Amino acid sequence: MRQRRARAAPARAAGLLALVVAGGLLAGCAGATSAALPRSSRPASAAAPTAGSAGSARPASPAAQPASTAPSPAISPVSTPAARPLAGKVIVLDPGHNGGNGSHPSIIDRLVNIITEWKPCDTAGAETDAGYPEHEFNFNVAVRLAGLLRADGAKVILTRHNDDGVGPCVTQRAEIGNRAHADAAISIHADGGPPTGRGFEVIAPGLVPGHNAAIIGPSHRLALDIRNAYHRITREPYSDYVGTQGLDVRTDLGGLNLSTVPKVFIECANMRDAADAARLTNPRFRQRVAEALAAGFLAFLAPNSHP
Repeated sequence: MRQRRARAAPARAAGLLALVVAGGLLAGCAGATSAALPRSSRPASAAAPTAGSAGSARPASPAAQPASTAPSPAISPVSTPAARPLAGKVIVLDPGHNGGNGSHPSIIDRLVNIITEWKPCDTAGAETDAGYPEHEFNFNVAVRLAGLLRADGAKVILTRHNDDGVGPCVTQRAEIGNRAHADAAISIHADGGPPTGRGFEVIAPGLVPGHNAAIIGPSHRLALDIRNAYHRITREPYSDYVGTQGLDVRTDLGGLNLSTVPKVFIECANMRDAADAARLTNPRFRQRVAEALAAGFLAFLAPNSHP
């Protein structure tokens, strides 16, 4: 704020004038808010603005100095709904597989019940022909995405916190989202499809009678929002070898069958295709993937926001 120099006045008048000026400044700034930064202008790890210690700064006594030199009161930034569109929301991110899975077959090969069948606890995941592993891609994207969602006010929970562990099993991954009563969840993957196939798909849960009827509708809406944002922002084509227009429905995935919260899977691209592999190994593309997924969550959870 800019101040104009006041002319000298008697001591009592100066004191009253200082009170009026200070009160006017406070009244004028009480409704001031911090402007929401466009997503493209902030880093993935940017933290949400918080009120600092500005409130401890106290203007000098009006009687101690003339109004022309009275300091402006410190203003604490206040977040608005536009700046924090996901405030109060809980989102669970499930980066598929893990770096230690391949060396612990006795753990990840153990069969678990996913309602429709028994499947291995987890798998090692795919990799590009050059050896870039899916588990590393999944975790890298999840960390980038978590930063964006937290900047928008969401509470974010990851199903794993490093890329050199084992598991957890698909049953445990689903349970993490259930215990958190998440507003939405996603399992992040990259496919190991045919070398001649390219593209991404978003997988929604199919109906498992008696188990997941309550989440079928919202999960399908989440799938559409994620699909639309992903296609628009990354320009990755829809998969040409599985699903339809970038969408699929399955009942053989434990993470979906066992979920009691809206949840989808995404296969971000095909690691076995040369063009897709080149994109997946590029950090700038992984950032766009994170931004696209964040936009999908915003569309689902805060449809009136404008990221």
